[in-house]
Amino acid sequence: MSRVPPPPEDSPSGNSLLNAPFSRRAFLRGLGTTAVTAATMGAHSVAAEIAQLNAEQPRGPGAVPVTLLINGERRTLQLEPRVTLLEALRLHAGQTGPKEVCERATCGACTVLLDGVPVYACMMLAIEVQGREITTVEGISRDGLTAIQQAIIKEDGLQCGYCTPGFVMSLTALLKRTPHPTEAEVRKACSGHLCRCGSYPRIFAAALAASRALAASRANA
Repeated sequence: MSRVPPPPEDSPSGNSLLNAPFSRRAFLRGLGTTAVTAATMGAHSVAAEIAQLNAEQPRGPGAVPVTLLINGERRTLQLEPRVTLLEALRLHAGQTGPKEVCERATCGACTVLLDGVPVYACMMLAIEVQGREITTVEGISRDGLTAIQQAIIKEDGLQCGYCTPGFVMSLTALLKRTPHPTEAEVRKACSGHLCRCGSYPRIFAAALAASRALAASRANA
């Protein structure tokens, strides 16, 4: 029986592979390459799923003509039935006074008047309020600042101002139905509004000051 010739000196033998130097740097380099490859493959997979979802047709009815009476002007907009009144006003009618903050009827920043009554625009569908009178903060000050707006400025009742339009709308409705409100009535009218800057005392003072200014104006008329 012939013997198997030994491997050449320059060929790697089993022992030489086991004894070959393997540095920590080489291990980390290999680990990093594997991680990058896996991440790249995962990113491509996610991108493909997103592209597929975007390519799918939306389910449900498409846009339909919706006629809204906004600040005395009749506007016909092409809206999907799911569009809220707030979205219709801000994104389709150019009325950015009502603010989009919580979208769950907790902050009052989106308040508008619906037939003179304060409502949260984020909680109503635009298609539901056809034929009703919608008033935003832009609609009450076409001839200059109103008494409540002037009083809020004078009493320093705003800081960031993001919640101010909502307060203005609720207090406008209050002063219209109750020309001489008490502080308790002012507080109740503002109970659905959040002011993260903490300007409540100055806003209450502004409402009472506006009431006095309106009373004086009526007396001098």
